[in-house]
Amino acid sequence: MSVSAVDLLVLQKDNTWELEEWIVPLSTALAGTTAEQAIWAPPGGGNTIWQTVSHINYYNERMLSRLKGVEPDARVETNEETFAGGTPDEAVWAEVLAETKRIQLELREAIASLSNEELEAPYANTNESVGREFSRWMLHDAYHAGQIVLIRRQQGSWRS
Repeated sequence: MSVSAVDLLVLQKDNTWELEEWIVPLSTALAGTTAEQAIWAPPGGGNTIWQTVSHINYYNERMLSRLKGVEPDARVETNEETFAGGTPDEAVWAEVLAETKRIQLELREAIASLSNEELEAPYANTNESVGREFSRWMLHDAYHAGQIVLIRRQQGSWRS
């Protein structure tokens, strides 16, 4: 049985979003978090869970737009601007989580629909291919899911 590059990217997407095998996926890292937990700042500084999710959503939405052939929304001036904070409002936090899930599922669908030729195409006016850029990008979500787990451990809200 042969495995295509698209199959591997979809597997990476599944592992970084919802399939818990050897890393904690983002959906698991976020499961059961409250708005209060999401705005809690770690001792000594650092981003909150909400800020981290805002950052993930910003960049994943840009990736999704490019896959759909749509010009992404205006780019922020600095990376720090992508870490938007939140409020202790459960309804707003639920909307943020729903948006995260929508983006993740649409990204998976878009990645699964790519052809080998599309994977080899240049990514957004860079010297990288779409496939190489997406392979690296999945690591971004995994990295931040790990940060979220660490924050939850610090606040005592992570599973034991």
